[in-house]
Amino acid sequence: MNPYASFLGDRNPREVIAETPRRLAALAGALGSDEIENRTAPGKWSAREILCHLADTEIAFAFRLRQALAEPHHVIQPFDQDAWARPYAAFDAAFAVSVFSAVREWNRKLIDSLSPESFSKRVTHPERGEMSFQTVVDTMAGHDLNHLRQLDAIVARSASA
Repeated sequence: MNPYASFLGDRNPREVIAETPRRLAALAGALGSDEIENRTAPGKWSAREILCHLADTEIAFAFRLRQALAEPHHVIQPFDQDAWARPYAAFDAAFAVSVFSAVREWNRKLIDSLSPESFSKRVTHPERGEMSFQTVVDTMAGHDLNHLRQLDAIVARSASA
């Protein structure tokens, strides 16, 4: 099961993937230096940490996409997002958006270059089972929408405060 598919609804994943860098830059720009550090609740990530997570995840997707295409029936390597988040204090929001945007453009170019047959290639995620390459792309877009929704809420709360 793909937990991020529900965020897509009837939206085109490639359009979401293309729009996300611009939306992230706008949302990050709407928050001041104090607001970008505020947590919505204890144990939740700040906007800056969400942006860092998105940069890390985009790097992971870059590897996953390429391995899935290069290997027969690739097994995706999951990662512990909380363990990856430990060094986020060292990174600022603008740098995270920059890294995300650069790697996203690289990934988007790859996705756009593929033949239709490539999207049916099978991969396995140890926690989610067998899926197609298209499902990996859908997951990228749904993951974007999940975190964009969180950032939208942080910006809205900041604007009303």
